[in-house]
Amino acid sequence: MRKGVKIAIVGGVCTVMVGGAGYGAYNLVTAVTGGNTVSSQGSEYKSGPPSGDEVKETSEQFLAAWEKNDPAAAARLTDYADNAMRVLEDWHDKAHVTRTELTPTNAEGAKVAFHVKATVAYGKKTKTLSYDSSLTVVRGQTTGRALVDWSPAVVHPSMKKGDTLVTGEAPAPPIEAVDRNDTVLTKDAYPSLGPVLDQLRAKYGDSAGGSPGIETYVERTDDGGETSSAKTLLTLAKGKPGKLRTTISATAQAAAEQAVKKYQESSVVAVQPSTGEVLAVANQAKGEFNAAFQGGTAPGSVMKILTAAALIDNGVTSANGPAPCPDSAVALSQTFHNLKGMRPNENATLADSFARSCNTAFIKLSDDLGPAKFAAEAEDRFGIGKDWKTGIVSRDGSVELPGDSDDAAAMIGQGRVQMNPLNMASVTATAITGTFHQPVLVSREVDDHPLATAKGLKPGTSDQLRRMMRLTATNGTGAAAMAGVPGDKGAKTGSAEVDGQGNANSWFTGYSGDVAAAATVPRGGHGGDAAGPVVAAVLRAGA
Repeated sequence: MRKGVKIAIVGGVCTVMVGGAGYGAYNLVTAVTGGNTVSSQGSEYKSGPPSGDEVKETSEQFLAAWEKNDPAAAARLTDYADNAMRVLEDWHDKAHVTRTELTPTNAEGAKVAFHVKATVAYGKKTKTLSYDSSLTVVRGQTTGRALVDWSPAVVHPSMKKGDTLVTGEAPAPPIEAVDRNDTVLTKDAYPSLGPVLDQLRAKYGDSAGGSPGIETYVERTDDGGETSSAKTLLTLAKGKPGKLRTTISATAQAAAEQAVKKYQESSVVAVQPSTGEVLAVANQAKGEFNAAFQGGTAPGSVMKILTAAALIDNGVTSANGPAPCPDSAVALSQTFHNLKGMRPNENATLADSFARSCNTAFIKLSDDLGPAKFAAEAEDRFGIGKDWKTGIVSRDGSVELPGDSDDAAAMIGQGRVQMNPLNMASVTATAITGTFHQPVLVSREVDDHPLATAKGLKPGTSDQLRRMMRLTATNGTGAAAMAGVPGDKGAKTGSAEVDGQGNANSWFTGYSGDVAAAATVPRGGHGGDAAGPVVAAVLRAGA
């Protein structure tokens, strides 16, 4: 038996230990049900899910081969040997790992979790890199063998296809990112800024005046063939950080961080309407994906801000003009309804229907407006889809109109409209100022590249939108959430229905003074119930 691999009898059941550390309080043999208990490496061709014995045997052999730096042997135990071979060779050759300890910690079905403890040595610097990872054992489609389902994430959860693990001089110097008032922004103090700071360092590190250190990092290659550090895993020698000024307000950011903690998968963005500068960005989920900037889902009735602007700009109606709210409305053979409990009002004005979030009023007016004018309003006046350059990766929204009943649905934020909190905070900022300022997160002193432009609203439209949003925040669907927000304020609620999903996605956007914010809470229900409190907390904090 290989040195460092032991078989222990616990309660009459065999468990595997790698590197002298055991799987702990679980049983690999009974973790997987079904299949054949004969060794997966035998000559008999097998089918069906790997058995418990096969999961135990394959995971043990793979971890043992990786641990003793035998990439060829480890790769042969995967379902994608060529790719596995490259990554496992890089573990020693490029990441400079001189000793590896792999300790299985848990098993659930065919998935085996394990802890990695790696000694990294570069020059005279030596440090330990520790983290948790996992692998899954599957049945090989052509061989019938039990094999590790290969992905670079087996080696480290932050790795993706094509990534390389590297130890050496960092490709970009570290940065000391500061807010608009010189408060230092760190991942520890503001967890949502973790992926933001990584992107800022990759993009602006070379120009911020610092010098690189020695690090172990995930190297990622973009579509143009250029490489950069996607994530720093270990710092062996610190570099000298350069200073990078952002538009973030530490006060608003702190409030946003606290607000999203209360709601699963929630996201929020705050901007300064007079400039477009981003004041805060926060996500409850702290992974690399920045949903507040990069996400895209139907926004529901918060989109009625843009629709109302289009109706006014195109002379269809006005804030005080007619917008009857019947019980139902039909557009292109699709019947639309209001939220349960809403009473019809055939004498409603646009302001009334906006404040109550009446779907049928907007649907009835959709024929008079038309999809082409709606799409033009989104792009030409609100800057949606105009290739925003915010300073980090972002998505600037889309209004897709396929020429069917989804065209009408788009006007109440359903159909194929795709937005995120960044987009909706910008929509609110444009609505209340009448001017589109493309959102930015990096100070123009640092990055003066051209920004996206749009015409903004026609004279008088912004005043009407502000009145309607004030009414919503004081006497409409947003009143409860906005009750504690001081000063001149306005809001719009939204609930976006998703097929196959129980509760609707909660959306809310609002403003107070020179701060506009938008939030979404997936499966949060009514806009005022979940997303509303998130936005209100950020608005109360101010800039």
